[in-house]
This record gives sequence, C-alpha cells and structure tokens, in this order.
Amino acid sequence: MDRKLDRKSTSPRWRVTGEGSSYEDSPHLHFFSVSRRSSLWRPPTDLYETEEEFVVVVEIAGMRGTEISVAYDPHVLSIHGRRAEIPGHRAYHQMEIAFGEFSSEVRIPGPVDAARIEANYTDGFLRVVLPKPRPTMIDVS
Repeated sequence: MDRKLDRKSTSPRWRVTGEGSSYEDSPHLHFFSVSRRSSLWRPPTDLYETEEEFVVVVEIAGMRGTEISVAYDPHVLSIHGRRAEIPGHRAYHQMEIAFGEFSSEVRIPGPVDAARIEANYTDGFLRVVLPKPRPTMIDVS
C-alpha cells in the first residue's frame, strides 16, 4: 500500500513519504524516506566587543573560505554562502545539519575602521574582526 504523509502543517521543511502496510502499523520509520527541502537558513552567530574591536564568529562547518561572502555596509556585517547537500539517496533517522543557502546579518553597535576589517575561516568557524577607529591626535598650536 502506498502512503504519503505531508507534514507541512507541523514542520514546513519536512516531508515523509514511503511504502509499507501503513504508517500507523510501523513502529519505526525504516519503511519511509525522509527528505528535507533546501531553504535559506541562519547559522549560529556570536558578536562580542573588546576595547579595540568588535568580533563576529559564525559556525558554518563543512565549507571552504572561498564559498563564503562577507560584506560590511555601515553598521551591518552581511555573511552569505551555500553549503552543498551531500549527494546520493539516503533515509535519515535524524537530520539537524542545514544545507543550501545561508545568510546572517549582524548589526554592529558602534563605529568601525572598515579599511582594517579581517575575516578568517578555520575549523568550521568564520571569525570577522572589525577594529574600532583609533583616536586621531590633533596638535594644538
């Protein structure tokens, strides 16, 4: 018996489909294939401040630095990219790792010296350092 159950009302990102005697008769989902549609997602993002700088840390494992775009427009740091889905057919028993396009925008709460911004991607974390402007000393004559 073919049975399709669309779970859009409880979770718009999940769809359960499959074949079996019935969904209710099966104590496990091993007769079913679970798929997840790709959609825009937001990775975990931290912003902290020191005396000299603002630092944004974004957790986006499984990528290369060249797959990530970082832009600074006054007071907003924008981070975009796309994490590819692992190719092939599989039946997930648990699925929490997001794939597809992601975007994160962080409002920076103070002035930044945009010419000195640095971004580094290591061990699955993007770290963007936004230095605060240095005071300009003015000679008095």
